[in-house]
Amino acid sequence: MPSRLKPLFEAIDARDAQAFARFLSPDVEFVFSNAPPLHGREQVEAAIAGFFSSLAGLRHELTEHWEIGDNLIMRGTVTYTRHDGSQLCVPFANTFKIRQGLICDYRIFGDFSALAS
Repeated sequence: MPSRLKPLFEAIDARDAQAFARFLSPDVEFVFSNAPPLHGREQVEAAIAGFFSSLAGLRHELTEHWEIGDNLIMRGTVTYTRHDGSQLCVPFANTFKIRQGLICDYRIFGDFSALAS
């Protein structure tokens, strides 16, 4: 994993929406799978806080990444732990566009439909 993104995924796995939001530009566009895009750091932080509260835990295992200038592509597996203790493991890919050290475009690709089950 690129060392500059390790703290980002530590914040995500800790379910810390405020720490997560510090990595985002004020005008970030965030797209989680097939959900409508979210715009702006505050809107993303609020949505992510709600998402984190719906889970008992999550853990990312990053397997590959590619850097092209200030653009990153990452691939891995995320394990979600529901409040009932059951777990769901999903492969994912993320793309990031970075501007002035902050993520200005964040997209998560994967089939997360079983998470709602």
